[in-house]
Amino acid sequence: MYELDFNKTAKIHFTGIGGISMSGLAEIMLSKGFTITGSDTRKSAITEKLESLGATIYYNQISSNVADDCEVLVYTAAVKEDNPELVAAKNLNIPLLSRAQFLGQMMKNYDISIAVAGTHGKTTTTSMLSQIMLDADLDPTILVGGIMPTIQGNIRVGHSSKMITEACEYTNSFLSFCPNVGIILNVAADHMDFFKDIDDIRNSFRRFAELIPENGALIVNSDIDDYEYFTKDLPCKVITVGSDPEKSDYSAMNITFDELAHPSYDLVKKGNVVKRITLKVTGEHNIYNSLAAIAAAHYMQVCDEDILLGLSNYGGTERRFQYKGSVADVTVIDDYAHHPDEIKATINTAKHYPHKKLWVVFQPHTYTRTKAFLKEFGEALSAADEVVLADIYAAREKNTIGISSKDVMEEVKKHNSNVHYFPTFTEIEKFLLENCNSGDLLITMGAGDVVKIGEDLLGQ
Repeated sequence: MYELDFNKTAKIHFTGIGGISMSGLAEIMLSKGFTITGSDTRKSAITEKLESLGATIYYNQISSNVADDCEVLVYTAAVKEDNPELVAAKNLNIPLLSRAQFLGQMMKNYDISIAVAGTHGKTTTTSMLSQIMLDADLDPTILVGGIMPTIQGNIRVGHSSKMITEACEYTNSFLSFCPNVGIILNVAADHMDFFKDIDDIRNSFRRFAELIPENGALIVNSDIDDYEYFTKDLPCKVITVGSDPEKSDYSAMNITFDELAHPSYDLVKKGNVVKRITLKVTGEHNIYNSLAAIAAAHYMQVCDEDILLGLSNYGGTERRFQYKGSVADVTVIDDYAHHPDEIKATINTAKHYPHKKLWVVFQPHTYTRTKAFLKEFGEALSAADEVVLADIYAAREKNTIGISSKDVMEEVKKHNSNVHYFPTFTEIEKFLLENCNSGDLLITMGAGDVVKIGEDLLGQ
């Protein structure tokens, strides 16, 4: 594979530069003095920011966008082999690197490179640990998969030798990374349009764990089934976090919640109570996200005072149980949950949040995921008082398997008869306005554009 010399400035072209991860990589390279060109299908706030930083961006994808003096072309997983820019680069003998390969090479340039993996919780844990690192004055470079208010975006270009990024398992992209600190939060079945089964997924995470060098560390949740599978015979240091203090280096005891579902707990390290921790994000699942962040911070020798400061300053990222506003005394929350396990966690969180009746408006994400977890979606959603279903958000897929939100509705009905389906957002909004009452809690839920429903109701 081609290796880029990050110490020698050159011209790099990014095909699909407007994506949230690709744009971050481009911004980092701009800060290092590289000449950046790129292409995307449309202008956006992201591309306009890159242009203001000196990037040249084309709003089409044609062969002439790729100059013959380009050092390397970086492309996203969504780009097909017949893309005119990729074809042009091959004809010009310009090396090609996927986004993951490029990020993996970039990680080699940092003394501490942290990769946060897991089926759920990556964005929150990455942001939480990032906030701790910022408050500890570690000046990290940050790549996160959501909008982090503290850095007013998804990217922060630091000037230290420390970097932190999410590590997504989809298409095995995280296997191209080069971390010396890895975090595995959880391992569950997902992305079944790529993975064969749960064993295939577990094998992928095991290979991720094997990336950690002897002088590095792997932080793993000991609540994962047979978690030793991921740690056996690894040369690196292994640090465990989880609910059982008997098998976890870091655990939590005496968990309580305030009136807004923010948890507090006693931090237990190797059997000893260390501190009382209070979080400003909601839900029991975030306790275990915070344990992973604390363990990583301790590994970097961050003091407890800075850890507590970082956790107290971390108020969440966008679309993670995010308070959107109130209309007619109905509280509107938005959440990114799109997997049955995430739905369960979000609804459990809502039970600690003040409300009379809990409404969940769910937009399934991708046809393959909906079909793979149809039964589980029905069970998870039925825990809400009222369920409203929108049409499936197709994302990268076409409906070749004959699945619809009506199928989800039938599964919910097996457990809860209070379920409704409407084909348009307009019909959903009308139904909610007519049926939600004062004191109710409304959660728009999903990885698509379901957030628009709550925003429309709030007049945003």
